[in-house]
Amino acid sequence: MSNLEDKLYTVKYTPDATSHLQPVQECCRLCKSKICTTVCPAGVYEWDEDNRKLIVNYENCLECGACRIVCESSSLGWEYPKGTKGVTFKQG
Repeated sequence: MSNLEDKLYTVKYTPDATSHLQPVQECCRLCKSKICTTVCPAGVYEWDEDNRKLIVNYENCLECGACRIVCESSSLGWEYPKGTKGVTFKQG
């Protein structure tokens, strides 16, 4: 049985020039749990304590929507990437 990291290698990404994920940083600073940093299966979100900012590695997004479901303040702007951009799942 494969683990998650093995399965992520079967995914192809074509990132757009700009992020399709737009968190409201002020809400992120007030968030106590920072749950998006743990719920995302692709590790898209990182909390930068020094700069008190959520870092978004949108290029790895699986477009599963888990982040917007668990966001405590519902402040994560989330859209599907444009056209041929984003994730492509393939058999592996």
